[in-house]
Amino acid sequence: MTDRTEPQQDQPEGPVVAEGVDKEPVEGNRRLYRGWHWWLVTTAAALYAAFHMAALNGLSISAMTGGAVDLPFLPSFPMETWNFRIVHIAGALALGFVLYAGRSFTLAPEVERRWLSWLAWALMAPAVFALGAAVSFAVSIAGGTSWNGMDAGIRAAEIWRFGVPLMVATVGAILVSWAQRRTRDAIHPADLVLAVCGAAVATYLVTIYGTLMRNSTGTPFAPIGISIAAVAGTLLIMELTRRVAGLALVVISAVFLLYVFTGQFLPGFLNAPAISWERFFSQVYTDAGILGPTTAVSSTYIILFIIFAAFLQASKVGDYFVNFAFALAGRARGGPAKVAIFASGLMGMINGTSAGNVVATGSLTIPLMKKVGYDKRTAGAIEASASTGGQILPPIMGAGAFIMAEITGIPYTEIAVAAIIPALLYFVAVYFMVDFEAAKLGMRGMRDDELPKLAQMARQAFLFVPIVILIYALFQGYSVIRAGTLATAAAAVVSWLTPHRMGLGAIARAFHLAGTMSIQIIAVCACAGIIVGVISLTGVGARFSNLLLGLAAASQLLALVFAMLIAILLGMGMPTTAAYAVAASVVAPGLVELGIPQLTAHFFVFYFAVVSAITPPVALASYAAAGVSGANPMETSVVSFKIGIAAFVVPFMFFYNSALLMQADWLEIARAAATAVFGVFLLSAGVQGWFLGARAVWFLRAALVAAALMMIEGSLATDVAGVVAAAAILFVQRIVRPKPGATIPVRGAD
Repeated sequence: MTDRTEPQQDQPEGPVVAEGVDKEPVEGNRRLYRGWHWWLVTTAAALYAAFHMAALNGLSISAMTGGAVDLPFLPSFPMETWNFRIVHIAGALALGFVLYAGRSFTLAPEVERRWLSWLAWALMAPAVFALGAAVSFAVSIAGGTSWNGMDAGIRAAEIWRFGVPLMVATVGAILVSWAQRRTRDAIHPADLVLAVCGAAVATYLVTIYGTLMRNSTGTPFAPIGISIAAVAGTLLIMELTRRVAGLALVVISAVFLLYVFTGQFLPGFLNAPAISWERFFSQVYTDAGILGPTTAVSSTYIILFIIFAAFLQASKVGDYFVNFAFALAGRARGGPAKVAIFASGLMGMINGTSAGNVVATGSLTIPLMKKVGYDKRTAGAIEASASTGGQILPPIMGAGAFIMAEITGIPYTEIAVAAIIPALLYFVAVYFMVDFEAAKLGMRGMRDDELPKLAQMARQAFLFVPIVILIYALFQGYSVIRAGTLATAAAAVVSWLTPHRMGLGAIARAFHLAGTMSIQIIAVCACAGIIVGVISLTGVGARFSNLLLGLAAASQLLALVFAMLIAILLGMGMPTTAAYAVAASVVAPGLVELGIPQLTAHFFVFYFAVVSAITPPVALASYAAAGVSGANPMETSVVSFKIGIAAFVVPFMFFYNSALLMQADWLEIARAAATAVFGVFLLSAGVQGWFLGARAVWFLRAALVAAALMMIEGSLATDVAGVVAAAAILFVQRIVRPKPGATIPVRGAD
């Protein structure tokens, strides 16, 4: 008996109850503090998240108290845009270096290298010196000094009092942190040095960007200190990204940075003009790069919805989502797999990371899928596909919609509405794939006594109120920030109708959780900003557009396939947010140049950036699922690709038929949606080899895939052809009844 068809007597007794499914996994290099260290770091993380909530809503203690309470040294809201983004990154750097070590911890006792600790403490001196120099520059400017990049005295001060100490401390502390060994509940001084270096970079940039020198970036008149601060800031961002998101994005960023200075030697469309390091770095830490669209979104919409997700977790709404999905779909054949589709889709929409969502919800759904008969590869693959699909599920779309709105200028509500049918097609396709697999293996659903009671779950439907308020507020014309704030407050309010009431302590814990959860995505967005800066400053994006135009002259389909491959390759190993930001800078402009509408072009790119998480050989979501299921990562990623195969077809569907993006009248939209659903049904049936209650032989499977592809173009003629082909396949299946392994005889070939 294979492990796919084991009897179900090992089912756990009693109903399945989801608890803590939305808890963040603890990474191998995450520090676990105790005592006063824990209180200090927890308070800092909570204040960091609360600072963003206050800044985004323009809250002021002085204004709220009518001037009765006026605390010194507090920032005034709203903050100037660049300053806010600089502080946003600096805070994430400080928290990130304190929370995440430069190397993973092991179970074996760590022997601390004393000389490295002393070296790190020695590096604190130049770090503090550089911070002091930045503060002294601010004092001088406030005292009336006219700052410029041409004065020899100012240039010498920026190099020797600020730049050299900052670079020595930054590079030295990064190198020391790679070799550090310390217990998991203690911070290494090298990481404190890096936090101080981040503060020095922020202090200098906020100071200088407050003068006329802000307009000199990218010119020979820019102060040398901007370039040095940007080099140090870039190194800090890449190091934190390595710690929280792995090497993939760091390596890609390093390749793009190398391209800046070697592009002049490359042939063809890769050839770029020579750029000095001073000019490049004086501009990369502006809104043309690190402070550009990716950080704009992470400092506003993304962190706001991370706070929202933290409040949902604190109020146990996340657990309710999963329990509701079990009550609704658990009885169907292969029940836990269908639960994973609903629950992981909902949670993935909110938390914005495919891999993180896999670990959170998959810890419950994957073992249950294995219990009812799915093998461990398929169980992990289903969870990976469902969690990845959450990134394209409106209204939140894992923050992707907000980045798209920022980059394109298209209203957020229009993007969210356009995403409805593509998201429906994705999840319908995954559902069909899961259901057909369960049918082939003769699986059953879970018993009633194993599931939460649907009636009880229905009585708790008020826990959906925060999501309902969010959607209602967005479509009533409220700003995204106001809608997200109202939904966050609603999560706290509805908790008072449950045993998990959110008092001041729970709210503080939610802010602490949000501050911690935000570090990865902020680092990733800032690192993606480096790549965006390279693309905009070297002009490689425009040259790529010309390459696509040349391909389109031969075949528009060929150009689209090439764009698809580039979007997937750029996204491999990267979180969705960064993958889309980079692909939108490289690929989307070329598609727009082809005459494709901007919304369609960006959705095309976004879809493939998302599914890169389940595309071998580097499939982050699939690898995370394999870690939970115990399967081979590469085998899991191949099965994930198979289950999510429809996602690779859907973008071509809405390219050929814009009605799938709600760009038509309602009758045409309804027809397009119905035929597209039928198309993904045929595609799923062909891939799985199961058609309307029976196994399909190989040539009928091929015919089913061909019929599905007929539905892509979207015209009435091809839709009719696809339906006729499906009817013919059904006739052969039911009347002719070809035997398994049957062949088609070919006569007269000799």
